[in-house]
Amino acid sequence: MSLDQTLLILIFVFLFAFLLWGRVRYDLVAFTSLVTGVLVGVVPYENAFDGFGHPATIIVALVLIVSKGLINSGAIYFIGQKISQFGKSIWKHISVIGLIGAILSAFINNVAALALLMPIDINKARNSNWTPKATLMPLSFATILGGMATLIGTPPNIIISGIRHEYSGETFKMFDFLPVGGITALTGLIFMSFIGWRLIPKSSTSEDAGKELIEIATYVSNLVVTKNSSVVNKKLFEIYSEAEKFDVAILGVVRKDIRIDKGSKNIELQENDQLLIDATPEELDEFRSLLKLDFPFSKNKILAESENFFPCEVAVTEESRLVGRTASKVGLGWRKSTILLGISRKGRPIKRQTRKTVIRAGDILLLLIPKETYTDVINWLNCLPLADRGLNITNTNKMKIALLVFFFGLILTSIGIVKLPIILGVVVIIYCLLKIIPIRQVYKSVEWPVIVLLASIIPLGAALETNGTTSLIVDALTNFCIGLEPWLIISLLMILTMTLSDMLNNTATTIVIAPIGIKLAENLHMNPDTFLMAIAIAASCAFLTPIGHKNNTIILGPGGYSFADYWRVGLPLECLILAVSVPTLLFFWPL
Repeated sequence: MSLDQTLLILIFVFLFAFLLWGRVRYDLVAFTSLVTGVLVGVVPYENAFDGFGHPATIIVALVLIVSKGLINSGAIYFIGQKISQFGKSIWKHISVIGLIGAILSAFINNVAALALLMPIDINKARNSNWTPKATLMPLSFATILGGMATLIGTPPNIIISGIRHEYSGETFKMFDFLPVGGITALTGLIFMSFIGWRLIPKSSTSEDAGKELIEIATYVSNLVVTKNSSVVNKKLFEIYSEAEKFDVAILGVVRKDIRIDKGSKNIELQENDQLLIDATPEELDEFRSLLKLDFPFSKNKILAESENFFPCEVAVTEESRLVGRTASKVGLGWRKSTILLGISRKGRPIKRQTRKTVIRAGDILLLLIPKETYTDVINWLNCLPLADRGLNITNTNKMKIALLVFFFGLILTSIGIVKLPIILGVVVIIYCLLKIIPIRQVYKSVEWPVIVLLASIIPLGAALETNGTTSLIVDALTNFCIGLEPWLIISLLMILTMTLSDMLNNTATTIVIAPIGIKLAENLHMNPDTFLMAIAIAASCAFLTPIGHKNNTIILGPGGYSFADYWRVGLPLECLILAVSVPTLLFFWPL
C-alpha cells in the first residue's frame, strides 16, 4: 500500500467517524475531508471542485426546486388530503397514506413528501383516537421505500446512474429502477400495513406527547404592576433577565385595556400595566413575589390562541437553526415575537426550564406564534409544522399546469428525447415564468448541506479509483467471493451497504460502495448493472436507526420513539427486503 493510498483511507476513516458521531454537520465534515485531500496531495487541485458541476449534484438540486414548485401549486397537498380520507381503520389508513407517500417520494424529495403528509397523518390519528406512534413510522418508511422506484426518487439512484455513465457511457433511464424498486417498495408497504405497525410498542409514558403539550400550555396569565413594584419606570427588556431565571416568558403588555405587542420591549412600565406571562403556576408565583406584582382582581386567564397569536406544534429538523441551541440564545422572543411553550423529546414532555433546554433534532416544540408572521417564523426556524392548518397553498389555479409540465418532462426524458438535467432545468424555468415558484424561493428550495456533501465526496470517491485504493479493496473481496453462489455475493454486498447506510449518510455510502461493486462484478465476470441496482436498493434501506435517514429523525419526537423501536420494526423489514429484492434483481438484471 502506497503513502497516497494510506492517506486517502485515513481521510475516509475520519469522514465516516465524524458522520457516525453526528456532532458536526455532515457538509462541514465532507468539505473538510475534501480540502484535506487536496492539501495532502491525494486529490488533484484541478479536480477538487468537479463535484459541484457533476450531473448528479445538478440533478439533486433541480429535483429539490421542482419539488418546491409542485408543493406551491397545491397539487401534492390536495391529492394527499383527499385520498387519505379513505382510510377508516388504522391498517387501511396506513395502507392508503403509505401508498400516497411512496408514490409522491418517487417523484419529489422524500423529506418533502413526509413533511406534507405528516400533519394529515397526525390529525387523522388524533381524530380517530389512535396514537401517532402507530402511524408515523410506517409513513416515514413508506416515503423512503417509494424513492427506490425511479431515477429521481432518491440521491443514491441519481449517483448510481452517474457512476454507470462513467464506466459504460450510459445512464439509467427514469424507470429502470421500477421493476426491482417498485416490487421491493410494495412489499415493504404491505409489511408495514399488516405487520409492521403492530411491532411498535405502545409508550408507557404518553400516547401522544404533542397532544399532552397542548393540554399543559394552552394559556398564559396576566400580572398587574403595582405602585410598590420594582419594575415601575423600567423598560420591559430590562426585566427579561429576571424572567429567564424563573423560566418565565413575557408575551406583551396591556395598558388601559389595549394590548401592546409591537415595540413593547422598549415600553416604560407604569402602575396598573398588565404583563402577559407564560409560566407554570409555581414559576409564576415566584416571579410575582420577587418583582412585587399582583394578580388582577378577576384573576382571569388570557388564552394563547387569541386574535393575535396561536399555538403551533413543529418538529425540529436537522437543518433547523435551533439544533444545539436554546430558545433564549436564538432570540426567539425578541427576534420573532415567538414564545416556546413546551418541548417533547422521545415522547416525554419537558415542562420546566424549556427556554434554557438545548434543543435537538427530532424534538417537538409548542410555539406561540403571531398569526401575521406564521409562515416567516416557520421558514426562519426551518422546522416542520405538525398541525394541518390547510397549509399555505399558493397558485392552486395552476395545479393542473404544474402537473402537466412535470409529467410531460418525465415522458420526454424517459423515452430518451431530452437528458434529465436539461428537462428538469426546463421545468424549473417554466415554473418560474408562471410564478408557480417565485425566483426568491428557487435558491431557498435547495438543501445546500446535501449539495456540499455530494460535491465534496465525489472527488474523494474518484481519488479512490485513480490511486488504486478501490482495486486493493476489490481484490480482497474477490478472493473472498470466489466459490460463493451469485445470490450470496449479491446478498453480502447488500448487507454491507445496508449496514453503512443505517449508520452513515446514504449519499456517502453510495459514492464509496458503487465503484467497488462495479469492479467486483468485472473481476467475477458478472453483470455490473446487477451490482449497481443492488447497491441502489440497499443504500435506501435505512430503517434501523433514527439517524440513518432524515425522515426517521423527523418522526422521532412526534412519534415518541426510542432507538429500539426502529430496530424492532426495521430489522424484519430489511430482512424481508433482502429476501424479495435478491431474486427480483437476478430475474430483471441477470448476471
